[in-house]
Amino acid sequence: MATETTAGETVTIADADISIKFKLENGAVLPSYETGGSSGMDVRSVEDCVIESNSWKLISTGLFPETPSGYEIQVRSRSGLAAKYGVFVLNSPGTVDSDYRGEIKIILANMGSEIFKISKGDRIAQLVVSPVTKATVISVDTISNTERGVGGFGSTGKN
Repeated sequence: MATETTAGETVTIADADISIKFKLENGAVLPSYETGGSSGMDVRSVEDCVIESNSWKLISTGLFPETPSGYEIQVRSRSGLAAKYGVFVLNSPGTVDSDYRGEIKIILANMGSEIFKISKGDRIAQLVVSPVTKATVISVDTISNTERGVGGFGSTGKN
C-alpha cells in the first residue's frame, strides 16, 4: 500500500483492482485503507456536529465519486464507533451506485446514552467497493420447497 502525489492529485494505492475517482470539496480528503489487509476505506467528516442520544444525522464527507460501471460503493459502520459509543451507519450497508455523482453523505445513528461529538476530519464510516451482479427477475406461480421453507427470524434456533 502506498500513497502517491502526481500533478496535485493524491492517490492511495492498495494493490488495487480498479480505480475510483473522487472530486473533493470542503476540505475533504481521499478515503484510505488504514492497513494492508483492510477491506474498507475510512471516510472522514468535513463538518463539526453532534448527534443527540437516540437520534441520527446526515454527515457530509465532501466526496463526489465516479465509480466504474459494474461496481458499487457500500457504506458501512466502523466497528469501534459501534462498540464504544453505540454509533453506527443507520442504513448499513448503504449503496452508492456507479451512476451517482453527488456527495457521499453518511447517515449516522447514536444509540448510546451520551451526545456524540464529531469533529472535522474524524473517521465516521468505511467504504467497501464491491462488484455488482445483475439478475433477471421472473414472475412464477410457485417456487421450490426447501427444508427450511418459510421459517425466518430465528426459526433455525439460537444454538
